[in-house]
This record gives sequence, C-alpha cells and structure tokens, in this order.
Amino acid sequence: MAMNMKQDRNLDEQHPQIKALIANVEQVLIGKRMSIEMCIVAILAKGHVLLEDVPGVGKTILVKALAKSLACEYSRIQFTPDMLASDVTGVSIYNQKTFDFEFRPGPLRANIILADEINRTSPKTQSALLEAMEEQTITVDGNTYPLSPPFFVMATQNPLEFEGTFPLPEAQLDRFLLKLSLGYPDPVAEVEMLKRMQLQHPITEVEAVWNKADVLQMQTEAAQVHVAPTVMEYMVKIANQTRQSPHLTVGASPRAIIALYRVVQAWAFMHTRSYVLPDDIKRMAPYVLPHRMVLHSEASFKGITIEQVLQEVLDATPIPKEI
Repeated sequence: MAMNMKQDRNLDEQHPQIKALIANVEQVLIGKRMSIEMCIVAILAKGHVLLEDVPGVGKTILVKALAKSLACEYSRIQFTPDMLASDVTGVSIYNQKTFDFEFRPGPLRANIILADEINRTSPKTQSALLEAMEEQTITVDGNTYPLSPPFFVMATQNPLEFEGTFPLPEAQLDRFLLKLSLGYPDPVAEVEMLKRMQLQHPITEVEAVWNKADVLQMQTEAAQVHVAPTVMEYMVKIANQTRQSPHLTVGASPRAIIALYRVVQAWAFMHTRSYVLPDDIKRMAPYVLPHRMVLHSEASFKGITIEQVLQEVLDATPIPKEI
C-alpha cells in the first residue's frame, strides 16, 4: 500500500531537540554540520564511528563537545603499540584484605569513548573493542560485565602515516556503523574559529542540552521509524548489485544492509519523518557501505575507487515508485 506523503512538507526540517544539539556542538566545531549530523545519526542508531583524517582538524573536540552536550561520561583512550587489552577492558586485582579478586574497570566503562589512533595498537588490543562495540559487554577472567547505555565509540586514525601501524581488519571495520572524514574548514569558518579562540577554548562554555534519558528515548523512537517493504527490497537490490560488481572482490554483506537500515531510520527521525524515503538510502549509503566493501586489485590499478563503484550501483538500481 502506498504511503500518503504531503508534498508541501519540508523534508529537510529537523527535530527540535536534535537541532538544538547540533547548534550546541557547532559552538565548538564550525563549518562541519554534516559530520556532526552523521555522528548524531550513529548515536541514534546505536552504532559507532570511524573517523579517518589528518591530525588537528577537530576529531577530539567533536567527541568532547558531544559528550558534554549529552551529559554523558567521556573517556579517551590513546592507543600505543605497547598497550594491552586489559588496559582497555580493565583488570582483576587481588585484594589481600578480602582474599578475593576485585574487578577494576578500564576506560570502556564510560558512555562516549574516543579511541584515538586505533591503528597504532596491536590487533590483539584492537580486538578488545569488538565485544564492547557489538555486544555492549566486556569479559575479563571469564566474567562478563555489561556496559551502561548509551555506549558510543568514535575511533580515529591518520590516513597519512603507516609506519608502526596495524591496519584494521575487515571484521573490525565492519563493526563501525559509519566512516567519516572531517576535512579542513573553509576560510570563512576558519577565521570564525580563530575569533572564538581569542580568550579561551569554546569547549569550556559548552553545556548539556540533553541527558542520558533523552538519548535512550531518542534511540527508541528512531528504531520505530517505518521502512516499507519496497524500500527494504531496494536496499537488498543495492547490496546484490555490489556483490555482482566486477570491480569488487567483496560486496555489501547482510550486516552492512542492516547497518544501512538503522542509519536511514535515524536519518528520517532526525528530519521529523516517521517513514524512510529511497532518497535517504542514496544519501546515507556512501557513509555506511564503502568501508565494508573490498576493491578488486585490477580496478584499483586502473584508478577506480570504491566510492565510484557504489555511485554506479546507486545510479543503476531502480528506485521504487511507491512506498
């Protein structure tokens, strides 16, 4: 059955509370509205973000501003080659007074985690994040401990330096709902940034506009956004096209389509809609799918990118006429 949509409605209208949250973060991070919106989408969809960019463009500030705006506990993990998995999850320490082991939680027990330079630590330590990101639990010495919701990880890596780094395996990349890049600000935004930095860093003035209960409520409401069967079929067709592409050795997996499903729900909710449009899928796919696909070596040699392949798939896949 076709859904009745008002033609005069502004599809870019934003949820008032989300609009206030974006404005609050923009006090600190200027000229990066889409990146802020996508991080909020990831939080609404209960996912995580991989932020790949050069140092100094505001990755850490973005996470700090979000944590303060949401009144959530914030933790930063600076990954290094000598870091152990227990440095991330926590460790059990023997208490001589009680003659028993006590669990001392690590930085993962916070709500919003900045996993800084995640590719600088060993695969063993990187894998310590897998259970937390997927199950929202950590296991130490055979005991499993739940993590308090909301739980959001933003990991960063520098795309320019590869010496002494450990590239994330596909299984780890697949755990990140979105992959983003901030990029440099435009000249107008950069001048405004300098003006705001004159007396003190604007992060000190950021105040909470949400609380944990608001985040959990928004996540629940976002998951209730309607996705019509024809729209689901459209997503599956896109996935099948990537799997059949001669330029890719690995196409979009079922988990990738589930991730896209959650993201478009959150995007529609952000724009005050109770339903998902095919345009939402075309707009969100470039943030969700590329890091989950693997380019064929011959295509890479020819200068073809995953982004180009995905755009060809999106252009070639028929859009459903009714939703």
